[in-house]
Amino acid sequence: MTATIEDLLADAAVPVSSAASFDVAGALRRLATDAAQASPPPDMARAAQAGQRLAVVSRWILNEPDAAVHVDRLATDTVGTERGEEHLDVEGALVFACLLYLTGHPESAQFWWQLAAGAGQRAAAYCLHLHHLALGESREAQHWLHEVTHSVVDSDAPDEAFLACLETVALYVRRNGSAATPPTGGLEMEIDRLATDNHCIIVRGPDRRLADRLHDLVRR
Repeated sequence: MTATIEDLLADAAVPVSSAASFDVAGALRRLATDAAQASPPPDMARAAQAGQRLAVVSRWILNEPDAAVHVDRLATDTVGTERGEEHLDVEGALVFACLLYLTGHPESAQFWWQLAAGAGQRAAAYCLHLHHLALGESREAQHWLHEVTHSVVDSDAPDEAFLACLETVALYVRRNGSAATPPTGGLEMEIDRLATDNHCIIVRGPDRRLADRLHDLVRR
């Protein structure tokens, strides 16, 4: 006798025991544990670590005692540049770039870091190294690391001690947190205002209103 489709399906059915039920909650817990224990790929872990380190260094720079003074000077320099005067407060460009990064404007931050690094600011070059490393751009990251350790602008080229110092600061602040408070909502709104007023991709520079706001925060 020829077997029907129904007979074949019945023979192929997997028997299910009514005595034992599947522990859905337990399976989900095991999956969650396995996911937590799984290590991310090395490139992904390195990029995440670079992003965390860049945030720490940026906050440290923003919290320096003279950060507001340099942003004030940069605001004046920006006005002068519009009038055709060639001058740039390099430290102010570094601080402004870090503020842009922390308030969610990484493209503008990269532009201002590049201005500062091009003028010989090694901390800005280090920020660019971490920035590109966080994006997975190893070639660009290596270029800016070379700029950190082999400056062509300074008469005395820095050695690995400069990089080690920045790494030590980043590690200390990340563990202790007290020296690196994030920007306030007021600063975020000021940066958003500048980005909106400029009507371009890159935030062109700080104005006196932002500089005054930063001075107010330092005095508190």
